[in-house]
Amino acid sequence: MTHRLLIIDDEPDIWEMTQLILENLVGWQILTAGSGPEGIQIAIREQPEAILLDVTMPGMDGPTTLAHLRALPETQRIPVILLTAKVRDPQDASLAQLGANGFISKPFNAATLAAEISALLGWDP
Repeated sequence: MTHRLLIIDDEPDIWEMTQLILENLVGWQILTAGSGPEGIQIAIREQPEAILLDVTMPGMDGPTTLAHLRALPETQRIPVILLTAKVRDPQDASLAQLGANGFISKPFNAATLAAEISALLGWDP
């Protein structure tokens, strides 16, 4: 099944690599944004099935971007997975408070990335 995801990350190397992995290995359609404000606009316009959101970005960081996404009727129901370089406990209460559907640690394993995303979102592999 083809899924459509938006990656919001200020590091082009990360979103380009993630885009290549998910498009070439599993055939998903990937949209990209280099900042929180750009990502919000793309999410409103394109309505992706899910968003991969970097936690640490200059300007509008991931938690702030997520708060804006959750406050907008057009984007409040889009699942969001946080991408973080900081190791976090999967049961971390702050993730639930932010309204995130889970997190994936960076660097991630290219071979298992699609399966991790699918598991967090309840998609068939």
